Amino acid sequence: MRVPTSTYRLQITPDFDLFEAARRLPYLHDLGVDWVYLSPLLASEPGSEHGYDVVAFDHVDPLRGGIEGLATLSAEARRLGMGVLVDIVPNHVGVATPSEDPWWWDVLRLGRDSDRATAFDVDWAAGDGRILIPVVGDDDEDAIEIVGDHVEYHDHRFPLAPGTTTLEEQHYELVSWRRADDDLNYRRFFAVNTLAAVRVEDPEVFAETHVEVRRWFAEGLVDGLRVDHPDGLRDPQRYLDDLAALTGGAYVLVEKILEPGEALSSSWATAGTTGYDALALVDRVLTDPAGEKPLDDLETRLRGAPVDWARMVHDNKRAVADGILHSEVRRITREVLYLAPTADEPRIEDAVAELLACFPVYRSYLPEGREHLDEAFALARRTRPDLATAFHLLLPILTDEWAAPARRFQQTSGMVMAKGVEDCSFYRWSRLTSLNEVGGDPSVFAIDVDDFHHAMTLRQRDWPHAMTTLSTHDTKRGEDVRARIAVLAELPSVWESALDDLLGLAPLPDPGFGSLLWQAAMGAWPISRERLHGYAEKAMREAGDRTTWTEPDEAYEAAVHAAVDAAYDSPDVARALAGLGTHVDEPARSNALAAKLVAITMPGVPDVYQGSELWEQSLVDPDNRRPVDFDHRAAVLAGAGDDDAVTKLHVTCSALTLRRDRPELFTSYAPVLATGAAADHVLAFDRGGAITVATRLPVGLGAAGGWGDTALDLPPGRWHDVLTGTATDGRLADLLAVHPVALLVREDA
Repeated sequence: MRVPTSTYRLQITPDFDLFEAARRLPYLHDLGVDWVYLSPLLASEPGSEHGYDVVAFDHVDPLRGGIEGLATLSAEARRLGMGVLVDIVPNHVGVATPSEDPWWWDVLRLGRDSDRATAFDVDWAAGDGRILIPVVGDDDEDAIEIVGDHVEYHDHRFPLAPGTTTLEEQHYELVSWRRADDDLNYRRFFAVNTLAAVRVEDPEVFAETHVEVRRWFAEGLVDGLRVDHPDGLRDPQRYLDDLAALTGGAYVLVEKILEPGEALSSSWATAGTTGYDALALVDRVLTDPAGEKPLDDLETRLRGAPVDWARMVHDNKRAVADGILHSEVRRITREVLYLAPTADEPRIEDAVAELLACFPVYRSYLPEGREHLDEAFALARRTRPDLATAFHLLLPILTDEWAAPARRFQQTSGMVMAKGVEDCSFYRWSRLTSLNEVGGDPSVFAIDVDDFHHAMTLRQRDWPHAMTTLSTHDTKRGEDVRARIAVLAELPSVWESALDDLLGLAPLPDPGFGSLLWQAAMGAWPISRERLHGYAEKAMREAGDRTTWTEPDEAYEAAVHAAVDAAYDSPDVARALAGLGTHVDEPARSNALAAKLVAITMPGVPDVYQGSELWEQSLVDPDNRRPVDFDHRAAVLAGAGDDDAVTKLHVTCSALTLRRDRPELFTSYAPVLATGAAADHVLAFDRGGAITVATRLPVGLGAAGGWGDTALDLPPGRWHDVLTGTATDGRLADLLAVHPVALLVREDA
């Protein structure tokens, strides 16, 4: 198996296609990148910018460059000695435009007689033999009409079954959008009605959905894969085994969220996760634990009561199970009743929803993960003792790995977790929002250096080729936004004073949400008015406690948008933000450089998200998928352009190049200890000949008077910093006089 030393993620779109990506590979090579990492390439919904709404499995999207574009990129990668990693989407397909997806169109046209009927996870009985399509607006049924050989509803087109003339004869029914929550009878990606799940557990479906992927490897166009959302699959382990057989055991990563303390299954045919677990550790080792209590107190004051994170998560997950994913709960219940027909349906449904709300991780993979299911049952019995009989009945069913309800419960628990936590709770707790990141638990405020070293020792032993990352197309806040926000843990009183000023100058109905909003503004500053408005709208609607996507509260939203406008229109608000920036800017730069160097050099395969070799101050998608100015980056790298993030580019390039050109220096992991008064402010580790040195908690370091006589206990030999070219004896005052980070190698090496 060929393994990359690093990757660089590119978002392939109609405006930045494979030909354009190929043109940028020389810059990536100069940056030190080993493999290029591409977003999904298969044909997708018209106008899709992300590519996760695949509509055909047998060809590369022509709008993204088609097969000629992939061949061109692959050839250029080979010329430069680079590998190619591609993101694939096995869980679902896009069905927003049925005519674009030949499989979905055929199933709608022929129903269960379609050759493709078994490819989709449809409960036909629940729809009286028809697929329910929730697209109809309120009181708008009259807009549905038959036109020629198809059915039309505004811009939507659907097929007519052969030999039919009326709507009642179709294999689908166009129903109110409001019925999706309760009555939908096809499995989706989370709660997205326009992404229908496919059954890759069926060998024929697997083969037909991977025909193009197979060709990529047969023709040597691609070297590795990133698997999107494996937790949605019926049997992820079996899927990965099938994928390994198809690719010849190629390098494969999984987009898997691990909760604190949870380990990835060693039985999976994968090199590891896509790195959210690593991201959470890097962020927390650079967060000051002393900030937890004062920021907790501030959050309590803003919200009027302490936030019980565990309770919030439970309640929001339960709301999801009773709301936007209720149709999935009802389907599990129907499968339980098939095995236990005399059971009380309402109580079984209630109990299933409660178990989903109590589930401590994304999912189990029976027989693996049985302990998580036991934990959910134990908690559910405490929270709902009135459902004891239902839990007693469910226990043997949901712990039977071969039972249909158990398999579907496992597919569903991750959906409930994602929608209840990262897409809701993360927007309702604003204590320190740099911690509210995909793959992280905001209740875990910080870790110390020893904890980090322990985690890295295990990572080097168990998952040395897993990905590490700081920013992705799914992160809620870009890496340098989080680096800025993390400074607030060292300056809680400064932040509290600034926030009070901002809330006084631009009042908000919910000061707790105001804290989240102003942290985003400060973290991404300078940010355009348009981008901050877009973030504010998504954040308050995802929070869902004052306004929602389906039922927006116009007055509340107007107040939030007025606060956003004040950042640009009010001199007093502008001064308050600028004043806060004077405290944050320099330590934020230190945090950003520390995070970047640590992420690139720690155990694993580092990924650089497109553009993040300079400041990455994006907010949640689609903001983090904006076009990147590669001409500017290439000019800065060549010394022909200016940028205030040139040091970050230098750190990134130096570290990537060393990893690629000297891989023998990154084969082990050992802590490097420091002595002296400021020893707690340095994170240092030896990767087998390359030593990373990073400043942590820079505000406290400055307040204590700097490094003083603090020094590293370096291994034998003469060492120099590849970032500055200077020799060092380990004294940090000298070593970190130019940059807050250093990357050391032996001079005789």
